[in-house]
Amino acid sequence: MTPPTLLVADDHPLFRAAVLHALASRFPGVSTVEASSVSTLGVALEQHPDVALVLLDLAMPGARGLSALALLRGERPELPVVVISSNDDPRVIRRAQQFGAAGFIPKSSQVETIGEAVATVLEGGTWFPPLTAARSEADAQLAARLAQLTPQQFRVLMLVAEGLLNKQIAAALGLAENTVKIHVGAVLSKLGCRSRTQAAVMARSLELDDVPGPDDAL
Repeated sequence: MTPPTLLVADDHPLFRAAVLHALASRFPGVSTVEASSVSTLGVALEQHPDVALVLLDLAMPGARGLSALALLRGERPELPVVVISSNDDPRVIRRAQQFGAAGFIPKSSQVETIGEAVATVLEGGTWFPPLTAARSEADAQLAARLAQLTPQQFRVLMLVAEGLLNKQIAAALGLAENTVKIHVGAVLSKLGCRSRTQAAVMARSLELDDVPGPDDAL
């Protein structure tokens, strides 16, 4: 069996090195790819379409809470994502699960645990610590709404949440301003929002702090 190609996305070089060591110990001959931000993660996936699993830190540059996870699930729904995070609050774990993660590994885990979790997910299973947080209906609705967006529309939404105007979004994404206007209209329609402000509030609910749920924006 050919060893898998695994992508480790984390902005701390020492932690990436520790994870790579854990993967090499569990999967001899494994191929690994590294990313240190949301932008380099996107480039890495384009350059390595054979990646079988992504280990994703939620706090990388360019990420807003669960936004990197939501974007990955929208772009590559067939690609399993395992969140690996220092924030192992039960609510965070539950939210990661509801937004499509196949697993959650606290950064305090032993090397053997990382290898076992990845092996389980590669075999089609899931790996989560014991959950005590209740499932959130607001998160379920938000995940369903965001799933309607194309990856480009999702990127536009996140820039709207940062308060950027259409001209600024066009420059950031290399698009025509009229194209951005069309994307914004589609985003508002799909999310059921009446204004950019409502859409921004919905996007900000991806953050891991206590924020309003999606219905509070409507």
